[in-house]
Amino acid sequence: RLMNEAPSRERNAVLDVIEAFRDRDPTILLNSVVAFFYVAENEGIAVKELAYLCRLNEATMSRAVRALAAPDAPGALPPSLGLVGMVQNPRDARGRLIYLTDEGRALSQSIDAAIRRGTTIAAG
Repeated sequence: RLMNEAPSRERNAVLDVIEAFRDRDPTILLNSVVAFFYVAENEGIAVKELAYLCRLNEATMSRAVRALAAPDAPGALPPSLGLVGMVQNPRDARGRLIYLTDEGRALSQSIDAAIRRGTTIAAG
């Protein structure tokens, strides 16, 4: 290796995932990222169940999910990424079930692919 040549290494999949979310919105909160992953693994999950899995209270989880919803969704909060959709829970009139949107599913598949491969990057 030449003296001025930057060392290279395999890019960490976690870094790829963080960058995928930062590319969508650099201000996204970790609670929303965690919520996204749990929804991706448990589509149709209720907010209450999601809060339990994420070890957050329901109000915090609701805000995290609403930040992942589309801008035109009822109660959407910034950054309104359009990654999840919500429908009325047929077993609980006050609750909602959360699903990935097509855009959320595409991001999930992209993240799965990033985890399966390493991309060479230059350090420094």
